[in-house]
Amino acid sequence: QVQLVESGGDLVQPGGSLRLSCAASGSIVSISVMGWYRQAPGKQREPVATISSGGSTWYLGSVKGRFTISRDNAKNTVYLQMNTLKPEDTAVYLCFADKYGRNWGQGTQVTVSS
Repeated sequence: QVQLVESGGDLVQPGGSLRLSCAASGSIVSISVMGWYRQAPGKQREPVATISSGGSTWYLGSVKGRFTISRDNAKNTVYLQMNTLKPEDTAVYLCFADKYGRNWGQGTQVTVSS
């Protein structure tokens, strides 16, 4: 198993940017897939972005071109750069890592509002 701690969530105005971080308790080199989900109030959890150990990425259609996922193996950290944020991006963002099953962080709140 791996422990994950997210940070970087905040209140931001529409059009603003945030960078979320997901720090793992150990090396992420061997973790095949890591990424981010989000869950808004009253809605189902949905995948936002994933990144493989080889660097391949996938994005939810509504965030393509605005969000960028990356991983720094030296820092055991995955990032989600979020630009041009919209009110509909408001949610709790949760990091996951697939190692001996799916591991989840506690989540970080992102609120986009004027």
